[in-house]
Amino acid sequence: MNEYEANLPLGKLTLYKSEYDPGLLCPIPRQLKREEIGLTDDLPFHGVDIWNAYELSWLTPQGKPVVAMGELRIPCESANLIESKSIKLYLNSFNQTRFDDFESVRALMSQDLGGAAGAPVDVRLLSAAAFATESFATLPGQCIDELDIKIDHYSLNAELLKGAADPRQQVSETLHSHLLKSNCLVTNQPDWGSLLVRYQGAKIDQEALLRYLISFRQHNEFHEQCVERIYTDLIRFCQPEQLTVYARYTRRGGLDINPYRSNFEYDVENLRLARQ
Repeated sequence: MNEYEANLPLGKLTLYKSEYDPGLLCPIPRQLKREEIGLTDDLPFHGVDIWNAYELSWLTPQGKPVVAMGELRIPCESANLIESKSIKLYLNSFNQTRFDDFESVRALMSQDLGGAAGAPVDVRLLSAAAFATESFATLPGQCIDELDIKIDHYSLNAELLKGAADPRQQVSETLHSHLLKSNCLVTNQPDWGSLLVRYQGAKIDQEALLRYLISFRQHNEFHEQCVERIYTDLIRFCQPEQLTVYARYTRRGGLDINPYRSNFEYDVENLRLARQ
């Protein structure tokens, strides 16, 4: 853990403020971790981090509580990601604060989150009356989790992808797995996720891909960083012409984080899975 990570609010006793306080947001420069995997400012992908907030409330001018769900979209091109516990504390600070209407809250959140991220952040709020319109989805493509393989190692190993692509077979396919697990960079708490890989190019050996994904099981890194590492490792070893990597992590503290990276797709649907 570096000095910057040691100063994060994660894993520390915290006073939960119930009055609006944008100063709670804690930005983290993305480049700190991108340097480890050889990413520069000229990114090989575009994308977004989709956050779903399930514990969101504030007061009307008359003091009556309002509850809502929120969708936050932070572009991956932003200078900073925002530490998850700080977003939880920030959203909690709305609880005892009065606002005129939904739009006032939405605009303020967009402004504050965009200021912390260093790029415009799109915020969508869903009222309680609209909760019933929300539904669960499934990841498209073939699930590779039923492959009958023996696993002996659970430490991150990108070399598992070496030789995994067969240039004699050119394909366009979508694969997914629900076996992704990593650990928080600071607290070591488990992060559970499902991962989609859509690509065009030399066919990737599914057993090699699954072994590689399982090798994250004891790896410590934030959600966004894991997805970017998976993307760059697939490009490095398998060299697909087109690639999308999309993770759907289960929620913690009323938030789930869903990083999306692609070099050819721009529209990403917020596919809420059953275990989220």
